[in-house]
Amino acid sequence: MMLTQKELTDSKVDISVVTVESGSKDGVDIADLANNQVIVQAEPENKVLDFAEQMPRYPDGDAALYKWLNDNMVYPPIAVERGTQGTVVLKFVVLPNGSVGDVVIVRGVDKDLDKEAQRVVKKLPKFIPGRQNGQAVSVWFTLPVRFQLK
Repeated sequence: MMLTQKELTDSKVDISVVTVESGSKDGVDIADLANNQVIVQAEPENKVLDFAEQMPRYPDGDAALYKWLNDNMVYPPIAVERGTQGTVVLKFVVLPNGSVGDVVIVRGVDKDLDKEAQRVVKKLPKFIPGRQNGQAVSVWFTLPVRFQLK
């Protein structure tokens, strides 16, 4: 039996749109939607994003980040002897707590320079983490580390 618009308006029934599959363990019970509850499927926590609404950043900005790298990096003596220089490009995960996670070399120069760049990046102080939908998330961060002889 079809209700009229007036009967629907006068009723105390909440109308919502939800697909409930019979026998599905992942389905939503319509009773769970009482009191206007919203059911949202969360992203897996271990997923690392390439981009976020707010990207991670070093607390005092890029200049402070490069100063920290310069103050903590040790030019490998063997690379100095060989006259090796260049830019090592790394990417690393900034975790939801701001610490540095996995460090990967995207473009290396020399095994000694690559190793030093990885060592120093792993010791970086905490970042301000990236945020997605108001939540701190893991985000990839790309960083070029330049080695130049004076």
